[in-house]
Amino acid sequence: MHFCRSLFFQIVVASVLGAGLGIAAPDTAVSLRVLSDLFLKLIAMLMAPLVFCVVVQGIAGAGSLRTVGRIGLKALFYFEAVTSVALFLGVLAAMICQPGAGLHVGADAQAPGPDGTFGENAAALRHDGPAGFMLHLVPASPLGAFVQNDVLQVLVFAILFGCGLSMAGAQGKPAAALVNAIAAVLFRIMGMVIRVAPVGVLGAIAYTVGHFGIRSLGQLGVFVGLYFVLVGLFVLLGLGLLLRLCGVGIFSFMWYLRAELAVVLATTSSDAVLPQIMEKLAAIGIPREVVGLVIPAGYSFNLDALSIYLGLAVPFLAQASGVHLTGTQLFLVMGTALVTSKGGHGVPGVAIVILAATLAVVPEIPPAGLVLLVAVDWFIGIARALGNVMGNCVATIVVAKWEGQLDGAATRRALRMARTHGAE
Repeated sequence: MHFCRSLFFQIVVASVLGAGLGIAAPDTAVSLRVLSDLFLKLIAMLMAPLVFCVVVQGIAGAGSLRTVGRIGLKALFYFEAVTSVALFLGVLAAMICQPGAGLHVGADAQAPGPDGTFGENAAALRHDGPAGFMLHLVPASPLGAFVQNDVLQVLVFAILFGCGLSMAGAQGKPAAALVNAIAAVLFRIMGMVIRVAPVGVLGAIAYTVGHFGIRSLGQLGVFVGLYFVLVGLFVLLGLGLLLRLCGVGIFSFMWYLRAELAVVLATTSSDAVLPQIMEKLAAIGIPREVVGLVIPAGYSFNLDALSIYLGLAVPFLAQASGVHLTGTQLFLVMGTALVTSKGGHGVPGVAIVILAATLAVVPEIPPAGLVLLVAVDWFIGIARALGNVMGNCVATIVVAKWEGQLDGAATRRALRMARTHGAE
């Protein structure tokens, strides 16, 4: 009975019901798209304030700004390098495997959810150049950035606010406590929103099958399977190599985090395990100031699995729409994805909003295809959340090693104890 009440089971049942309805009554199924639209709007509603709280907590908790600056620059360099590799991996796999070939998505429908002002960010980068894009990052007012749900502008304000909070010292403690309290409330609200995910999935699957036909599910299955393989290879080979250079084994490290990874697997969200992961990383010999900065910042800047998803999804939708992407367009997509993915919190549904932003640089791709990915976003979210969590944990170890502050003896001792206790 406990399994039947689980969110995963409800998602599977909703998917089956949606597919059955799409086959039996396609006209009715198409009208249920409003359910997926509503779910996406609920997710997008919380994204900007959540990102603000997490980034401010990370900067304010890091201590002195000198520490923030040194560690932050190293972390940002690592983030950009690794997410660029992840993006390239996704694009390369999509161009080789052609998962969207054969689908015929028309240009007569609207996008399946709100795109906020991400499109404006992409347009600024495309039409106004780097200077226009940089100017657009600074909000006319902090309130305006939140009202417009412009996460990149919220990020800029969050970084400044976090630095100011750190400089304020004791005078800033009441504000820091307020941010912590607001974050706790927002996490609870997000938990309530995620409970209605089966309804959103039901609407998306029903619309997809009713509008595009049962054959679309097969190709979506290929897309999901390819994505899981890519994330698995990236974690085991790419991140595994980085860990090995730091003297840590990937399988031992994953076993050490097994409880937290199990929660992420079941909920497709990394929010619930953020405190536990930070404690466990500190327990293996990483200074708390490094953990307190890299992990929260990584939630916005180091979404490796999301980068793979964007690199794979844009060519997939292009292939499904019969659009040939030139080399210049692919380069533009990757550059834009590096920007729009910043602030894409690891919560189900947000990836679709980020993807809509990235698609803005290729207007030839009709936005109607987005509903295909909404239908399977929950299942994709399993690998995406796991990959993002692993990427941020590995980033913390790498930055600590780079800082010369990784206690190798404590790391080996903690991993050895985890293996011993797990075998008992």
